[in-house]
Amino acid sequence: MIFGNKMTMKTNYIILIAIGISLLSSCAKDGGYYDRKLETVVYNGTVYEYLKSKPGVFDSLIKVIDRIGDQSILDNEEITLFAPTNQSFQLAIQNLNNTRRIAEEPFEYLANVELVHLDTMTSQYIIRGKLPTDSMQKQDGIPLTSFKYGYPMHSKINYINSSGYVAGGPTVINFSDTKQSLFLRNWVTTPTISINIKTKNGIVHILNNEHVFGFNDFVRRFTYDAPPPNLFATVGGRGFVRSQDERPDNHVEHQKYVFDGNRETKYLLGGLPVIHWEFPEPQIANAYTLTSANDFPDRDPRDWTISGTNDLAGTWERLDVINGQLFEQRFQLKVFRFENAVPYKYYRIEIRGLRSGSTFQLADWSMNLEDR
Repeated sequence: MIFGNKMTMKTNYIILIAIGISLLSSCAKDGGYYDRKLETVVYNGTVYEYLKSKPGVFDSLIKVIDRIGDQSILDNEEITLFAPTNQSFQLAIQNLNNTRRIAEEPFEYLANVELVHLDTMTSQYIIRGKLPTDSMQKQDGIPLTSFKYGYPMHSKINYINSSGYVAGGPTVINFSDTKQSLFLRNWVTTPTISINIKTKNGIVHILNNEHVFGFNDFVRRFTYDAPPPNLFATVGGRGFVRSQDERPDNHVEHQKYVFDGNRETKYLLGGLPVIHWEFPEPQIANAYTLTSANDFPDRDPRDWTISGTNDLAGTWERLDVINGQLFEQRFQLKVFRFENAVPYKYYRIEIRGLRSGSTFQLADWSMNLEDR
């Protein structure tokens, strides 16, 4: 009886050991839920050759790379490519042509869209240096620099939850266009679907199919309404605001920043300002621009009036009236045109209403002259 119990205990012990070995084995096979070891795919060729080896996946990217002349970079330089798939380009072109259809304009495609914009957007995906995921382990991610133009991008590792394990699922990279802003809320981010593809000269990470090529800039760039020459910059003068503004000159959101031509700065005020510009001599202006600021759309101007005069204490001539205008994006520059052939020494924009609330902000205002 005692012998039988000892045999049973021994058998149970062996079974427990076997189960433990089995569990450890399954953990090693499940893709690394516990130690997150990632298998790196190795391709015996260059980054460009890897793209060519995947017909039906990167055809659009290859077409763009060839058109802008970046094949040598993908063949010879040490880079990391965050590769958008065909679907990313299809979504961008579809969005563009939906906009052009409404405007009754002819469709455009990758073969004929303006090359300079295509080059600028594509360069964001080609990062300097070889960067596998083990180089991105910092808690806040790491800043990236585009190979051609030094544009600031960002990457951060994200561990997905899976099968009841917190952060135990697949590893993805959140790849972000920083929009040259320090504020995370202004960034546009997309995840990867495949990572750590190692080639002879670089690393390839493949972006999610739902990513729209251009990080929300594709349509804007190809429907962009370029402003006429800025008279504040070409003629000179001074800007001032007639409202109670107790901020010192060194305040980061002072009124002077609404004239500086820099969308990263702004003028913030609790209330509705009347913003002026004084030219050295009277100038004809027949257009103006407003640029939305970096955050909180509720602070955007919605209703305003543009006026001109040659006597600051005299009568102001109304030149343009806007009601119900909305800015769809942050840092968005909009051009407004009006009829005028009279030179004025003073111009002003009187803010009459905001999108919501009582706090006003604006990145930039300018008066412009367009030859017609």
